[in-house]
This record gives sequence, structure tokens and C-alpha cells, in this order.
Amino acid sequence: YSRFWHKFLYDCGFVPTKEPYNKRTSHGMILAENGEKMSKSRGNVINPDDIVENYGADTFRLYEMFIGPFDQAAMWSDESLMGVYRFVSKVYTLFKKVYRNEDVPMTDADLRAMHKCILDVTERIDQMKFNTAVSSLMTYVNHLSSMKMIPAQMYETLLKLLSPFTPHLAEEMWARLGNSGSVVLTSWPIGDKKLAQDDVVTIAVQINGKMRGTIEMPKDSDDEEVKKAALSLENVARQTAESGVKKIIVVKNRIVNIVA
Repeated sequence: YSRFWHKFLYDCGFVPTKEPYNKRTSHGMILAENGEKMSKSRGNVINPDDIVENYGADTFRLYEMFIGPFDQAAMWSDESLMGVYRFVSKVYTLFKKVYRNEDVPMTDADLRAMHKCILDVTERIDQMKFNTAVSSLMTYVNHLSSMKMIPAQMYETLLKLLSPFTPHLAEEMWARLGNSGSVVLTSWPIGDKKLAQDDVVTIAVQINGKMRGTIEMPKDSDDEEVKKAALSLENVARQTAESGVKKIIVVKNRIVNIVA
């Protein structure tokens, strides 16, 4: 129907292009909790009005984005809906910990969490991976929850990233911060890849090309320290006890391959 109406308007001279979009992505079907197709005859239809009345439009909107990949079928879950409702409530209550005082600095971990979230959400919205974008927002909110005092910039960034998903909540909290105008009229946050880099990396440990475990090391650790950590893994030590180690190949911050 979207193409039909657009072509009609084009023939009438009201729109400049023949097609309304370059690409169309069909959404998946939302199934009942038991995996069946929703239908009135089965009595398993979820009434959106009931969800909005009990949990709010933002919770309903966010849950539909979080329920699964946009183009795949997904099962409705009341339990998951409640999880999203708790997340929305958590964002609301975080406001009590927000300070505009410039004496509340951001640590390296705070900057990393904020810029990583900006980069993840921006990329995943462009890719229409809304469920993983919401997951990144949840991770960021968990970081904010662990803080005793939240710098206003970090909370404002959260509201900007949330505005496409929970517009009512974002607008209300934006106004409560003392900002004028609408949050959607502000500039979208820009992430810094350097600030988003992790200090600790997870390195895969292989023996003759087969995965045998992982180690966590400070980023750009010395190769000798990485080798020692890999060889100290119980699984690796056991499998190399008899054959010995002929060679160890280290791919910086990624893989340790032990030739036995």
C-alpha cells in the first residue's frame, strides 16, 4: 500500500519520485507465547490498548523493538515485557542521581561506556538491528546505575539515544533537566572510537588451530605475558604436558595459537 499511494501521488504530480524508498524491509510476525499465530478465534490476541493502559506507550514501543530481529518472527512474552517496563522505570529513577555540577567528573570508564553506547546504537539503528540497539542502551543504563552521581552529559546522551524508542520518557526527562525545546531537535551524539576502546581484551587460545579457551588481558599486552597466561590455562597445560610446545603464535589482542 505504501508504494500504491506514492505512485498515485506521483501521477498527480504531488511527489517528485516514482518510488517512495530505495529499499523496503518487511517486519516479522509477532506470535503468541506458545509460538502459535495470533488470531481472534484462538483467543490469543494481545490488545495494544491494554498494554498502553497498564504499562505506557513507551514500554510497548520499546518492547516491540527489543522482542527480536526486525525482519524475523518472534514470540510475545509477558515476562520480557515486564523486563522492559522495569528498564523504563530505571531510566526514570536515575534522574535522582543526575548532577549538573561541573565538579562531578567522568572517569575513563564512564567515557568508554558512553561513547561505546553512542557508536553501537547509531550503527544498529542504521542497520535496523533495533533489538541489539536496545541491548546496548540497557548495558549503558546498568553502568549509570552503578554510579553514585551521574554527570548531566551522560544522562542527556542517554535521553537523546532513547528518543527514537521512548519519545515520551525522553521528552519528559529532558524538560526536567531544565532544557528548553524538544530533545528530538538537538544534535545526535557523535561517538569517539578511541574513547570507546576497551582497556581489557578477550583473547582466544588455540592448540593447533582448535579453540581451547580464552584469556583476558590488558590491551596491547606484551607477547611474552600473553604466552604465559595462555600456557597457564588448565586445559592448555594438560593437553601440552606430553607433546610439549613447539611454537606459539600471537596475533595482537586477538588470538594465541600454540603449535604442539
